[in-house]
Amino acid sequence: MLAPSSLLPSTDLRPHDGASSDQLARAFLQHLAQDERKRLKATHRSSSYGIEVEPILGDEDAVERIVAQEEANRPESAHVPVPADLAAVAVMLARAIEAEPGLVRRLRREAPVVALATHVTDLVEPVRIVAEKCLFRPDTKVVDLAIGRARELSRRNAALFVCDGVGREARPDKGNEVIGTALHVRIPIVGIAPDPKRQLPRDLMRSAEHRIALASLDQTSLALVVEAVVGGLPTRRIDTNLLRMIDIADLPVAFRRTGTPDACIEALERIVSAKAEYLGVGPALEELDGYGEAKSWGLAAAADLQAYRIGRLSWAEFDHRGLLLSGPPGVGKTSFARALAKSARVPLVATSVAEWNAADYLSGTLQAIRKVFAQAKAQAPCILFIDELDGISDRGQIRGEYVQYWTQIVNLFLELLAGVDERPGVVVVAATNYPEKIDPAVKRAGRLDREIGIVKPDTAALAQIFRHHLGREILPDAPMLPLALAARGMTGADVEAFVRRAKGTARRNGRAVTVEEVLAEIRQGRHPLPPTIRHRVAIHEAGHAVVSHALGFGTLVDLSLHDNGGQACLEFAADGAATLYELEAAIASLLAGRIAEEVELGAGSIGAGFGVGSDLAMATAIARDIELTYGLGHLGNVVVEAASTDMVLIGGLLPAIAERLRRASDRARNILTEQRASLQAIARALEETGYLSHEDIDRMLSSTATQVSAKAVASAEEVR
Repeated sequence: MLAPSSLLPSTDLRPHDGASSDQLARAFLQHLAQDERKRLKATHRSSSYGIEVEPILGDEDAVERIVAQEEANRPESAHVPVPADLAAVAVMLARAIEAEPGLVRRLRREAPVVALATHVTDLVEPVRIVAEKCLFRPDTKVVDLAIGRARELSRRNAALFVCDGVGREARPDKGNEVIGTALHVRIPIVGIAPDPKRQLPRDLMRSAEHRIALASLDQTSLALVVEAVVGGLPTRRIDTNLLRMIDIADLPVAFRRTGTPDACIEALERIVSAKAEYLGVGPALEELDGYGEAKSWGLAAAADLQAYRIGRLSWAEFDHRGLLLSGPPGVGKTSFARALAKSARVPLVATSVAEWNAADYLSGTLQAIRKVFAQAKAQAPCILFIDELDGISDRGQIRGEYVQYWTQIVNLFLELLAGVDERPGVVVVAATNYPEKIDPAVKRAGRLDREIGIVKPDTAALAQIFRHHLGREILPDAPMLPLALAARGMTGADVEAFVRRAKGTARRNGRAVTVEEVLAEIRQGRHPLPPTIRHRVAIHEAGHAVVSHALGFGTLVDLSLHDNGGQACLEFAADGAATLYELEAAIASLLAGRIAEEVELGAGSIGAGFGVGSDLAMATAIARDIELTYGLGHLGNVVVEAASTDMVLIGGLLPAIAERLRRASDRARNILTEQRASLQAIARALEETGYLSHEDIDRMLSSTATQVSAKAVASAEEVR
């Protein structure tokens, strides 16, 4: 349960804008109480708990005789409890209507046309019940036009058009004939739907003189609901953060009719707190590592959300409204959203495209999308997290019979996403494993206009992630580097699983977890590199470091050895300002690992050529792009569309690429031969420790490197 906030108002429970609002709400509640009293009398018997009890035939049930005697001796309460969900809707509806000057009188004396937005489907039916019982004169017969009863209309009728937004009929071109009949008879018409503009008949919306939305619950309206259910006003308030998260279905569960008013509020806090993911276990964003640019964006967004909550920042000034997170599975996209909400101290509304698509029909999918945006709007300020966004197809890639289906889904999503000014306080974070599948319109300004990729954590980040999951009290003095090196190439989710399983093993053995147990979980049958392979891999990675440093290519983050091999982590910007010199420096740096093996061991291994992400594959791709894409090769200023074209079919292309790679190899060999002392020193240190940071490498190069000759670093001649 939340601690009371210093920002909350006092415990005064007076009406929000004067007694008049409560007067109409109380009148509605009185109508519902009278109706409930009639219902209870119709059952002939009811307990003082408001639970209907069917007559018991005969006296053979001894337990029933005891209970009946106890009930007979208990004084009957004068208070008739109103169902909590109807009570809440009555108060919200009363306030929405009273906000329209003269509408209460017009509904009972004239023939206004009203469109009422409930925002969510769950509220449509309770609103219909309350509207039918409370809005019109007692002698008025209410007819639901949505089921086609227009022929029965007379001046003694009032008309509802109720649409829950589900089904093929929930669209503007349906129901216009019955609306026309009702308009001709001149009776009050009230349309009720989650999204009236999209779901009510077009003629109703064109005729609507009043377009209102169901008001949200506040402290005083919640107090009125408690009073209607248990007969008294509470003396305490629910936390403001939790108040925004209340769903209509929470109220019947929390407001037990035998409870005291304050007990109702306490129960409601417990129920709603269970839904508040941002208050649950788990780290805040400040505690997480390995998120890079995404963490910086998130911390800025969290600070702005907190400023927005207390009124120091307007929504117009808010510049962190949408984010598209991309990255492979397991890098922590969902964890990022939870941590962001916790840091910002706002609710997390989590959904996924898979949930939207679970509906049997298109209308159900569209309604699910509207509902989650409405839920986020009701809980604002909040984080709306949408997972698996690539499940919404790119309209440019849709073919066949599903074009219309997916186009409607994408268009609705884009419309809701673009209505940023209509959802103040809602920060949308979407996640995808496949950013290339996202419709380009989703990424336009005003939507998810910031895209950040999350990569697998490097060695330093892995060490910090291990420390976080182990906790500061477990193995406080043990270095995390051996664990990070063993887990190189894995994700934060993998680390969490390793630590959890290791803790479980230690717990079952009745002792504290050890580094060895965590390592065992990481390796799971894998073995450390044999000494000869470890030596070769260290030389290979050292070669990348020496050549990239000599050519000034990129920023070397670190070198590491792990059970599957090694890695030289280089950061560089591949942008439109790159020159031929820089591209050829990249090729030489990529080939330097294999060349270092040749220089030191007499022959290179096949390790540089495994897979599309291998050194040789990346070097070849750059050389190919120089020829086909960048206009810097032997073809001159020519771009060949689809760079993946079979290289054999373009005359002279393969020889040109091979020659460029050969020259880059010679360039790397010249540098490594001149800087052999640095190569050996770095390889030796890496083999011993398994990890060298940027600072370690710079220090070693400063002490061992000699001046590289101009001939060694000179760019290869252009191949024309």
